[in-house]
Amino acid sequence: MQDRAFAAALRLCGENPVTLPSGLVLLSRRIAGVPLLMLPRATPPPDLHVQLRQAGLHRRPLILSPETPCALPRALRIGASQQMWQLDLEVTPEVCRAALHQKWRHQLVQAERGPLRIRQRPLTPDHPLLPVEEAQSRTRRYRNWPRALTAAFAQVAPGQTQIFTALMRGHEVAHMLFLTHGSRATYHIGHTTAAGRATHAHNLLLWEASLWLASKGITRLDLGRSTPEKTGLERFKARTGARRVTTGGTWLRWNPLAQGHVP
Repeated sequence: MQDRAFAAALRLCGENPVTLPSGLVLLSRRIAGVPLLMLPRATPPPDLHVQLRQAGLHRRPLILSPETPCALPRALRIGASQQMWQLDLEVTPEVCRAALHQKWRHQLVQAERGPLRIRQRPLTPDHPLLPVEEAQSRTRRYRNWPRALTAAFAQVAPGQTQIFTALMRGHEVAHMLFLTHGSRATYHIGHTTAAGRATHAHNLLLWEASLWLASKGITRLDLGRSTPEKTGLERFKARTGARRVTTGGTWLRWNPLAQGHVP
């Protein structure tokens, strides 16, 4: 969410993010009619107040959600930390494969020996996966980016989107979409069919995607939030050899009487 492509995609969707002199991206929101700013997935720099003042935004309520725990003076915690799954791609394929859970590795071997073929290409803004994901999120009641935002990201930065598709006898049976940002990548959307589940297509897709991303200099793959519920998706992520990392929580910082000094 701090990548330039994300800000460009928001602008394409009619939003008005603010880019500070340091390159940090602030989001503008209204909650109960109150305008506020959000600094997502970033550690606030020591001169944040100075940058906000230069932009005329130093008196706005500011929501902070640092990626990792850090000191946030004069800020009020309003949300708990979360745990995220992260996969290290700086190790060799042999080390990565050895770190797989036995069941996950067995499913991968089955998929490799099966009838699946993997296709990879950049995401197009009109890809049929996007409406499928939109319907899937409504049915399963989870939140992801709006369909228009993912399409806008693909439009402004096609090279930062990679969709891996599993085909069986020419038919698409599963997809996994990854977004890249600097030396990192994020697993963004996944979808499978009954045939994809039966052939363990997502194991093969994630494995092939990890190898390709590592070959392009990507060092870490974010697999999304870890949940207390032992769902199939949670077990899938846990068995990849990924590790849990803790975010810095959500905080509110507001000084409506702020002048030029750092609070």
